[in-house]
Amino acid sequence: THTHTHEPTVCRGVDGRLFLSVPPRGCAGLFLTKGQQVVSPLLQNAAIMSGEQSILAPKDDDISKLLMAGTHLGSRNVDFQMKKYVYKRRSDGTHIINLHKTWEKLLFAARVLVAIENPKDICALAGTLFGQRAVLKFAVHVGATPIAGRFTPGTFTNQIQRAFQEPRILIVNDPRVDHQPIAEASYVNLPVIALADTDSPLRHVDIVIPGNNKSIHSIGLLWWMLAREVLRMRTTILRTTPWEIMPDLYFYRDLEEAAAQEEEAAKEYEAAPAYQHWEHGEATVVPTAPAAGAPGVAAPTAEEWSASSAPPTAIPGTAPSGMPVAAQPIGQFGGPAQEWSATPPAQEWGATPAGSWDAAQ
Repeated sequence: THTHTHEPTVCRGVDGRLFLSVPPRGCAGLFLTKGQQVVSPLLQNAAIMSGEQSILAPKDDDISKLLMAGTHLGSRNVDFQMKKYVYKRRSDGTHIINLHKTWEKLLFAARVLVAIENPKDICALAGTLFGQRAVLKFAVHVGATPIAGRFTPGTFTNQIQRAFQEPRILIVNDPRVDHQPIAEASYVNLPVIALADTDSPLRHVDIVIPGNNKSIHSIGLLWWMLAREVLRMRTTILRTTPWEIMPDLYFYRDLEEAAAQEEEAAKEYEAAPAYQHWEHGEATVVPTAPAAGAPGVAAPTAEEWSASSAPPTAIPGTAPSGMPVAAQPIGQFGGPAQEWSATPPAQEWGATPAGSWDAAQ
């Protein structure tokens, strides 16, 4: 059998199993051995990572999250190696990424990461500012080694360097920005997983996760989904129950904007009424006394000032200030009280007769 095609083809072997046959680049055609038959295009969906299993298929909530985060929105430029991940092009020139392939590549990358025994051998790297928070959170939940910020050249190749590492796999946030670690990974035969946009170069990249890697929400959501799939395949969390970690934790937050939000929250807290009480299941605000001199509040008159300056009423049993207070009898309950002056004087130590040893004997 001879077919003139350069595209991957799903074939059925003699034992009945399906396999994906990829022709070499530049080959005139695809030659199949005797006993194999080419499967019709209707069965092309059988060669996907989810394996046509409903439990691995994306849920409606997952697709909604990807759409709301703008993961499907690419750039106006497209790399020749990213054309197979592009669904269509809009009238304004923006390329739309196929989210089905994004989900399949997420599952593929998660299966590769789960196969690594020691999670510390996974290196998650992000040189862009928007991806640093997501990388740190991914490393915490998965147990990987993060590199957030500037990448020190020679981390994977210079053994005398203090920051030298020997990971088993590398995950980068942007192949264009993180070109230095990808180049060093190619020197030491290190597999690379990359979040790639439509215009990202795929040189020395082994596994591509197509998606928008320039948006804050898209970056955080892709790292969150990758961490969730890894934990699900490790059976750390169940697929039937939602993950308690929200995607918002992976989103980048500006420090100045966060400080401004905290100041606004503090002002609202100060402007809130100080006293409240509950009555019949509803909160009722108790008005507080306005301060003197406030707008709409009359100043106190002279009579009010004189009344407020009057001496306080004496408590029964006490005398006004400046008057001698008679000694009150202090004693036990039910018995006569004794005065302190009636107590016998204490004896001096020198007045006691000191005996001699002879008298004692």
